[in-house]
Amino acid sequence: MSDSPTSAAALLVDCLIAQGCERIFTVPGESFLAVLDALVERPQIDLVTCRQEGGAAFMAAADGALTGRPGIAFVTRGPGATNASIGVHVAHQDSQPMILFVGDVARPMQGREGFQEIDFPAFFAPIAKWAARIDDPQRIPELVARAYAVAISGRPGPVVLALPEDMLAEAVPASLAPRPMVLRPAQAVCPDALAALRDLIADAASPVAIIGGAGWNAKARHYFQQFAERIGLPVATAFRRQDAIAPDSPVYAGNLGYGPNPKLVERIRNADLILAVGARLGEATTEGYTLPSPDHPGQVLVHVHPDPEELGRVYRTDLALCCSPDEFAECAALWDTGAIIPFGAGAEAHREWLEWATPRPSGAALDLASCVAAMREALPADTILCNGAGNFAGWWHRYWRYSAYPGQLAPTCGAMGYGLPAAVAAALRFPERCVVALAGDGDFLMNGQELATAAQHGANLLVVVVDNGAYGTIRMHQEREYPGRVSATTLSNPDFAALARAFGGWSARAETTEAFIAALTEAKDRPGIRLIHAVTDLEHIAASGATISGLRSRPG
Repeated sequence: MSDSPTSAAALLVDCLIAQGCERIFTVPGESFLAVLDALVERPQIDLVTCRQEGGAAFMAAADGALTGRPGIAFVTRGPGATNASIGVHVAHQDSQPMILFVGDVARPMQGREGFQEIDFPAFFAPIAKWAARIDDPQRIPELVARAYAVAISGRPGPVVLALPEDMLAEAVPASLAPRPMVLRPAQAVCPDALAALRDLIADAASPVAIIGGAGWNAKARHYFQQFAERIGLPVATAFRRQDAIAPDSPVYAGNLGYGPNPKLVERIRNADLILAVGARLGEATTEGYTLPSPDHPGQVLVHVHPDPEELGRVYRTDLALCCSPDEFAECAALWDTGAIIPFGAGAEAHREWLEWATPRPSGAALDLASCVAAMREALPADTILCNGAGNFAGWWHRYWRYSAYPGQLAPTCGAMGYGLPAAVAAALRFPERCVVALAGDGDFLMNGQELATAAQHGANLLVVVVDNGAYGTIRMHQEREYPGRVSATTLSNPDFAALARAFGGWSARAETTEAFIAALTEAKDRPGIRLIHAVTDLEHIAASGATISGLRSRPG
């Protein structure tokens, strides 16, 4: 191997290639020009130019969720990094692998509060698995490999590496080779723990499973579904993890989170055994740590999670298994279940979910339940749905069938503006699949500029903007807590259809269900950007049937 020097930036890019990186999302900055220059000669990596660092970081987080390998973003120091921090927060709370590289001030400038200087290891420490600075270019292979290992091991999550500008331009020996690809370690299941679990299930009268989360993948979905169906175990999915099991599984009981089926809530409250696999049992999934409660009196909790620090951290756990969800699911699927009498509750729970998840028209001019039903008829079963935060998503969470894996990109941390960037990442990752971005009017304008990224990079995606002229979720809470006293939640919106046309897309405005269905029929087979501006009535504020008038009349 030649000993002629190369730049640290070129070495960094070669290390990314060695780790399997094939796409980078970025907003360019002068602090990492050397990296951008190195990428010119390395066509193995597709460089996606984004319009705001928050959008770039959302795309990287979504790409990590789709592939199970770290999504990669490059941003500049100061404003670029702080903008990108929202994507790091999503990757952290959603347990998704991601690496954010931040161009930093030159090493002689550090500690002087130079131009746009931030102490990035300190800034990102609370929301990243690991945050560090690479000051020595000869350690690039070591630290990049470590970043991948940290991001994908245990509970997956984000890593942040700061790159001093002068370090990137420094020469390093060409003999300094990238390290081989880091693979996710398989975490074996303890046979004794499996035997104990089998006994607990055999003794249970009304068990239920809550699945989806850290380390969940297609293998986990396949084998856990086999296991649950063999014993008739009702299976609920954690908040915004609805693709963790096929919706047509005869034991699928529905999803937890905001606005769940009341019958599913009662089933979990009455369960004598709860088997949580992959799920953190966070606030949204558990209705504020009440379903179950951290001490869950009268209930046995078995928690399967790939990170030992998560087990027993919030919940008293009767049996903790630290292992990969897919390894656990495969072992469970191969069990000799002779001692377990199959439960009839799985089929009963599935019937209850089917009844709850059947769209029923509300009488609104543009009825979102009927719109979801129309989308189910018109779009392929393997469609990927991407949404940010807001009540608008409740109709799809309740009525859509998340049939494929991966099939759902939705931030469990409730970040607005996620849906469109996530859809861009999904459309680039799976160009053969239908990708839908769902957004509320407030949600969409958080990152609507990424339509430019979709157009520039040829992404095919359908965008549905649900416009009720308000920050609807906040208005719902406002009407509940302070009836009739509207403050700061009313929105004056642009013509979203015209905005899509400005980006070169096709669009339509729909104020009735019939107009929405007609627009969907025309849009579904078109290429490129297609946007339906769905104008709804604020009075109908949630998929659960909540209305503004109903909230106002509700007792305090």
